Amino acid sequence: MSRKRIDYLSKLRRAVQLLLIQRHRRPGVKGWELKRALGRRYLNIIKLVDEELARFGLTVKTIFTGDVSSPTAEDYDKAIFLVTFREPAKISDVLTAGLRIDDVGALAASLAYINSKGGSINRRELESILIEKLPRWRVDSLIDRFIRLGYLESEGELLRIGWRAKAEIDLSLLSLNLLSSSHEG
Repeated sequence: MSRKRIDYLSKLRRAVQLLLIQRHRRPGVKGWELKRALGRRYLNIIKLVDEELARFGLTVKTIFTGDVSSPTAEDYDKAIFLVTFREPAKISDVLTAGLRIDDVGALAASLAYINSKGGSINRRELESILIEKLPRWRVDSLIDRFIRLGYLESEGELLRIGWRAKAEIDLSLLSLNLLSSSHEG
């Protein structure tokens, strides 16, 4: 085996290790960390890792900070790369992640509502929606938990859809499922 091929395989292994082993509080790896560990052609290596992970129903997702229509090298360096399901997650997968069924319902309602309002709303507005079904003390703790887990982002009193929701949840499919289930009843 040539030296170049051995080096390439070692970079592939290193990329998988970086992506799968959580080293920080949040899952995933920043692009600049991958660049430092794998070299300037890290995006090519990540593409190959994604192709290999496809065999296991997984994918490498890239989450950009802010709205990025045509990403530059600098955008990729600031982005978060993480491994997630290739297909939308099943409810049983979410439940095994430590959320109760009513927490999942509150999260789904929160994300669908925020998405329907263009991606950001006032915290009080979301609280008033959730208080219709849950006690006030529970609503406050759930919103704080969703922020801590990365499903929501908070900027003062403004709430936005978080990086983790963008990575793990197909928001258009969620909204479609919620709409179709509301018409069945």
